[in-house]
Amino acid sequence: MTNKRIVVTGTDTGVGKTVFSAGLAGLLGANYWKPVQAGLEQETDSECVRRLGGLSSDRIVPELYRLRRPASPHYSAEIDGVRIDTETLRLPDSGERQLVIEGAGGLMVPLTARTLYIDIFERWQLPVVLCARTGLGTINHSLLSIEALRKRQIPILGIAFIGERNAETESAICEIGRVRWLGRLPWLVPLTDDRLQAAFNDSFVRSDFLNL
Repeated sequence: MTNKRIVVTGTDTGVGKTVFSAGLAGLLGANYWKPVQAGLEQETDSECVRRLGGLSSDRIVPELYRLRRPASPHYSAEIDGVRIDTETLRLPDSGERQLVIEGAGGLMVPLTARTLYIDIFERWQLPVVLCARTGLGTINHSLLSIEALRKRQIPILGIAFIGERNAETESAICEIGRVRWLGRLPWLVPLTDDRLQAAFNDSFVRSDFLNL
């Protein structure tokens, strides 16, 4: 059965999951949704994905919450005087297209004082792609994230690495964590839509994202 909706999360903030989401949406011809956007002064994640993924505006599902401060959603909402109602985080209908859903930061990022992003993922029970760095510290961060997902019985589609090649580290994470290696996206300088799509097509196989 084809995955109609895929969650993209990361082991940490700044790991590269927005760029990955752009490439994945382009590869799959999917729509994109960022439920909670924290930080509006610079390019938002939805704007970045639209630009780098070559998506038309109708393929970007509007955010439910747009918060000004680039910080943890619970803190950014507090500054804006906004209450994030986690019951409103219901999955949108993307029609015939697949939907790529991007979280914020890592799994334990708080949306409110009582609700973490992983709590929402547990409720959704959608297949998750875990984005991880290839550098020092990634084994620990990745295995902790995998353990947290498994503890809540959230299906893991696989792990996608972002950065310079580190075969021993990537292999260790996949073997110890018992997760599928989906591929590795290298750092791209300059980062353009054409270069991202070319690198994504070289690094990942479309069919790997279609079935769990």
